Amino acid sequence: MTGEIGLQIVNIAGGRIEYRSVDALDAENPVLVFLHEGLGCTALWRDFPDQLCAATRCAGLIYSRFGYGKSDPCVLPRPLDYMEREAADLLPQVLAYFGISNFILVSHSDGASIALIYAGLKGQISPRSLVVMAPHVFCEDISIRGIETAKQAFEQGNLKSKLEKFHGNNTECAFRGWNDAWLSPLFRKWTIESFLPEIAVPILAIQGLDDAYGTLAQIDAIERSVAGSFQKQLLESCGHNPWLEKRADVLKRASEFIKGS
Repeated sequence: MTGEIGLQIVNIAGGRIEYRSVDALDAENPVLVFLHEGLGCTALWRDFPDQLCAATRCAGLIYSRFGYGKSDPCVLPRPLDYMEREAADLLPQVLAYFGISNFILVSHSDGASIALIYAGLKGQISPRSLVVMAPHVFCEDISIRGIETAKQAFEQGNLKSKLEKFHGNNTECAFRGWNDAWLSPLFRKWTIESFLPEIAVPILAIQGLDDAYGTLAQIDAIERSVAGSFQKQLLESCGHNPWLEKRADVLKRASEFIKGS
């Protein structure tokens, strides 16, 4: 393992994965495992994991998937079922590597979809609960419009330079892997709704009411389909990043949920 400023590199699933931990990953106590968004990485969570871990007295694991941050690059184009593959292949190997069997998935956007898929899979170690922020369970028109806007900002604006600060040589992997998949005409049919009835663990879903990538239809689909208990937090004057835009509200509600689950 090597690292700087808290970041470490380990070999998992045949490649190098960047991660950092908050406190010791004690097998006897719950670990918050953070799953980042489609343009995110370990560093882009900033200090939100530290604050949530402190509020819940849990340890935390934050990692960058292949193609993000300082993890190894991914192969482009990503397959359209890349989130399903992350849930079925990489996440279980990450949990096994760190010996984590008692955990809560704290997730955002693409990461939230991965969390839902994982919790709906059979034969995996079940999480205690899920915190899903701005989750996607199917493709909406608003999602496509938001992703088209992001493409314009990347190619003609300053989004690329902003992402380069966090992803470096992985910037094209991070952006194209996400953007090209979502803008594929075939992705219009993408859905993970079939996984939802298999989810029996408690869920807290958090959604900004001004999210440019998804509507409350996503939250409603989860609520009516899952087998376990369901809570939601709907945030006014909040877009696609609840943990960043409404941090105090999210920390309060998420910490209460985690401590009760």
